[in-house]
Parts: sequence; C-alpha cells; structure tokens
Amino acid sequence: MSSKAQPVKLPIIGWREWVQLPQLGIAKVKAKIDTGARSSSLHAYDLKYEERDGIQWVRFKVHPRQRSSADQVVAESPVLEFRKVRSSNGHVTKRPVILTMVELLGELCEIEITLANRDSMGFRMLLGREAIRGRLLVDSGASYLSGIPKRLKGKRIASPTVANRTSLKTEQDAT
Repeated sequence: MSSKAQPVKLPIIGWREWVQLPQLGIAKVKAKIDTGARSSSLHAYDLKYEERDGIQWVRFKVHPRQRSSADQVVAESPVLEFRKVRSSNGHVTKRPVILTMVELLGELCEIEITLANRDSMGFRMLLGREAIRGRLLVDSGASYLSGIPKRLKGKRIASPTVANRTSLKTEQDAT
C-alpha cells in the first residue's frame, strides 16, 4: 500500500466567472476569483441598518452589471459582524459582513461576503480564497469555465427589488 496521498479532484474555474447570489435576488454577477484576497466582497451602496428582534440587518443596493445602472437590486440580510478589511491599495475600512449562498458550476454554498462600494473596480464581486478553499481550483489562464450567459444586453439579470422600508438607518449611523 502506498503512503502517498491521493490527489483530490476539485472542479476547475477561471480567474473570472459568472456567479449567482439567489438569496440576494442576483441572477448573474461577474466575479473576479482572487486567491490573494482572504474574503469575498460585493459591490453595494446606499447601506441602511435596522435592528430586528435584537439582530442588526443591512439593506443595500447593487447594480450587478459594471458600468450600468440597469437592473438595480435592493437586497437585505442580517449582519454577521463588522470587519476591518485592507484593500489592495493598503487602505483599511470597516465593512459589514453577511452570510449568503453563492452558486457556481451549478453548486450552492454559503459564504461570507463583505459589502463595499466597488464602483471604481473592474468587477462587481470579488470571490476570495475562503469561499473557494477545498471546493474549487483556479486556472489563472482561463475565464468563464462555468459558461457565459447567452446574452445579457436587454435581459434582466436581477430579481425584482425588495419593497422600501422607511425605518432603516443610514450607513453612517451604524458605525
């Protein structure tokens, strides 16, 4: 019997992929797979906070397509915690962290996502190494191994928005 460990067969993804965030009503968002980043991040703006039964919730808006304000999604989720995150330029910010399901290659898994304004970044979502560890391997020379949506132009890539609530606090009130 050999003492060598058998290689684990994990699905392979490219350095950028289309993912779904079904609990947030986002049918498709382009994500950069970044093994250099520990946590995952989603572009979010207009964050508002509310306490429900002793649990802090955040409501936020997302434009799933880069350089497009079409298909705005309004989503909400309980806040897991606030975490200090160092960006690629070295700037440290305190961000809300949520737990949500992500779908990639037809598989669903729950991951932690920080919410941040990624408007100036090339991708609306960053999928960090904690989300892919033990689940996926990355081929840094490949893209969209999970497939490209047939055509996004003129098609909805988001679910209808959540109804507005007026009792939510602004992002500045929560920090």
